[in-house]
Amino acid sequence: MKFKKNDIVRLEITDMTAEGMGVGKSGGYALFVKDAIIGDLIDARIVKVKKNYGYGRVEKIISPSSERVKSRCPIARQCGGCQIQELKYESQLDIKQNKVRNNLIRLGGFTPELIDSVMEPIMGMDDPWRYRNKAQYPIGVDKEGNPVTGFYAGRTHSIIPCTDCVLVPEENGTILETVLQHMKKYDIAAYNESDGSGIMRHVMIRKGFTTGEIMVCLVITYKGAGEKISDITGTDRENLSETTEYIPGQKELTARLCEIPGMKSICVSINNDNTNVIMGNEIHILYGSDRINDILLGKRFEISPLSFYQVNPVQVEKLYGMAIEYAGLTGNEEVWDVCCGIGTISLCMADKAKRVHGLEIVPEAIEDARRNAQLNGTDNTDFVCEAAEDYLPSHKNEIRADVVVLDPPRKGMDEAALAAIADITPERIVYVSCDSATLARDLKYLTGCGYELKKVRCTDMFSQTVHVETVCLLSKLHEAKHHINVKVDMDELDLTSVEAKATYKEIEEWVQEHYGFHVTNLNIAQVKQKHGIIERENYNKPKSEDSRQPGCPEEKVKAIEDAMRHFQMI
Repeated sequence: MKFKKNDIVRLEITDMTAEGMGVGKSGGYALFVKDAIIGDLIDARIVKVKKNYGYGRVEKIISPSSERVKSRCPIARQCGGCQIQELKYESQLDIKQNKVRNNLIRLGGFTPELIDSVMEPIMGMDDPWRYRNKAQYPIGVDKEGNPVTGFYAGRTHSIIPCTDCVLVPEENGTILETVLQHMKKYDIAAYNESDGSGIMRHVMIRKGFTTGEIMVCLVITYKGAGEKISDITGTDRENLSETTEYIPGQKELTARLCEIPGMKSICVSINNDNTNVIMGNEIHILYGSDRINDILLGKRFEISPLSFYQVNPVQVEKLYGMAIEYAGLTGNEEVWDVCCGIGTISLCMADKAKRVHGLEIVPEAIEDARRNAQLNGTDNTDFVCEAAEDYLPSHKNEIRADVVVLDPPRKGMDEAALAAIADITPERIVYVSCDSATLARDLKYLTGCGYELKKVRCTDMFSQTVHVETVCLLSKLHEAKHHINVKVDMDELDLTSVEAKATYKEIEEWVQEHYGFHVTNLNIAQVKQKHGIIERENYNKPKSEDSRQPGCPEEKVKAIEDAMRHFQMI
């Protein structure tokens, strides 16, 4: 049966993807349906047709699943934030656990038996609502020209108006309504992405859950001149304020925001660039301090507008507590905390280790880490500001590490850094990950370098969404396992079956979805050739003998290789 766009298909949803989409089949044709829950019987409208599968949206629920619940948020379906809010919480946890398990098996190459033996139960929340201590809200206008704020609809820059998200503190709604009323009163224009006009771009709100301290940072365009915080010396920052008016009616807005209990910091971030990056690098204080405080595992942390700090304070204590347990510290260990951020894991481990060394590429984070160490009276930590892939290979002969902790961003670790860590030969590696696909890739590399996967545990850091944090323990193997060396002549292999596992278009779409940039057929062909996958004769040949083809950039090589691993081509 051949389907086309806008066809209505009746489906029984029999599975769910790791991205939270329902899966059903009609005549053997698979359809992935947003907002559908396993067990639903639905009518789905087809929105995109592929050769062997398609995408749809729920047109009508004929019979709801027993796993379906009423969402707390009236705009949950339109908003891109909560993908699985209509699914029972226990089932949300199952999806996340299975997502990590499947990625470790499919992408990491581990056997199901091994993963089932090392994987511990996911750590869920007692109350999976209003847990986020940070949120960033884009500012725009509605059809009548009134200022609005909320969240982007999935994969768009269309704002779904919302000032009362059920994942954030209730104070956030009061703050946002105050800002929108002020914009309307003083006719302050929202930033326009298309022509760069307007003033107000985003509102960023942070809250220290243990201290109750609140920070509001208004991200704006501003063409005037003002002093940077870094240029001010000898000033008590608790009483720091600037007289420059960055926003019309600034004093009135500041006074109104100060009426909200817990308000500790009000600032502006200047971002004049036409970019998707939210925060600018220039911060100016309008009221109070340039930082707020929070307590994590008994340690006090100062958090600035640009600090990376885990968004779920309840769950991060569970996650870091598990990381400390996996590290097996006795007080005699040298620990390296790679991608240490503002030093949260470093300082939480410092009491149980001989010394902790933090490594981080972001200068502001390193400054925060050193300040936080002083704040807590910790004298057995030091912090280095350099990229892990540069520092570790060049210093691996000098570094002694009993334990290495890795907590990278979503892209995972650079292979050069992983190779250096393997050469340093720590007894244990503790890997904290927010992306189980890159985690699986990196674990596969490390287990190929003499390490054994011992424990895996997921933490539900982002309830109502498909995202999940994972902590893993790897232990160094001391006894070489028996193996057989086999020499294989590549000419004897039939690589056409490998090549057929994914088309160029499928690889291109996978990279676009997971990395956010485009790769060409030439890029893909070059990476295929690198891995010995034979191309068709004369494919992508230069038009003349002396023509030069551009090399594939390294970031695209890595993205294409990840896609090829996903399709089991390499």
